Amino acid sequence: MTQYLIKRILTAIPTLIAISIVLFTILALAPGDPLGEFASNPAITEEIRENIRKNLGLDQPIYIRYIKWFFAFIRGDLGYSFNSRSPVLDLILQRLPTTLWVVGTAYILSVLIAFPLGIISAIKRYSWLDQLITTFSFMGFSLPTFLTGLLFIVIFSVQLNWFPFIYNSTLQITNWETFIEQIKQSIMPVCVLALYQAAVLMRFIRSAILDELTNDYVRTAYAKGLTRFAILKDHIIRNAMIPVVTLIALDIPTIFTGALVTEQVFRVPGIGALLIESIYRSDTPVVMAITFIYGILIVIFNLLADLTYGFLDPRVRY
Repeated sequence: MTQYLIKRILTAIPTLIAISIVLFTILALAPGDPLGEFASNPAITEEIRENIRKNLGLDQPIYIRYIKWFFAFIRGDLGYSFNSRSPVLDLILQRLPTTLWVVGTAYILSVLIAFPLGIISAIKRYSWLDQLITTFSFMGFSLPTFLTGLLFIVIFSVQLNWFPFIYNSTLQITNWETFIEQIKQSIMPVCVLALYQAAVLMRFIRSAILDELTNDYVRTAYAKGLTRFAILKDHIIRNAMIPVVTLIALDIPTIFTGALVTEQVFRVPGIGALLIESIYRSDTPVVMAITFIYGILIVIFNLLADLTYGFLDPRVRY
């Protein structure tokens, strides 16, 4: 297992370098000018814009800019935003707590909903309970999150006036009342995201368990007199979790990038909103940092998923 881990780490390094080269090249060649907003300002002449471009290093060849960015990233320097001139790392750290609170809570809630309902749906297949859960899951991932978010706003904010429809990013939790306010403004975006994620996970869990129910080892376990719960707990779930672990490992890094659509609907100041704003303003350092960190997380969690396979199925270790 140790040799396998070392090989995977050594393979991940050139993979991440290749990802960074592709991302940097695409962003450098993409249309859009980070200094375009200065063009309409008569006080900023062409000469001043050219000096700003030189100060930002935009006049240098792409490969020179990439090499400088790469070695700075290794040192932990993500650069400076073209628009705010603030360190990119500070911008990300300002938005990260909100993203982890909203999107992370939604994903944990979706896992807690999806596992029991997915297992029940598979065990009680073709029953009225299975039909009800299947209908709920189909509705969950068929409805886009922006539509679900708007429905929540209309029903729970406009009609019932239960929750605020705009996320207040300036709210400071200092006492019990402000904590309740934080919970209330987080309920709708969390529920919208959890509904969609739980629906997707439920379908995967149900399908994975149904694939295991028809195997010979399950019939042998029944023939040996084991109870249904023991078979499910000790045999079926462990084997069925391999494809589910893959899905979860690919989903967890998306918590970092936030929920692009949902954050826009509820005005949640997360990393997803920051990414959209930076793309719109051609703020390449911010876009590059967020996308590349997301790529790093994908590689890391894929490695963790592969290691988890060895614990779920000992045959994978060999």
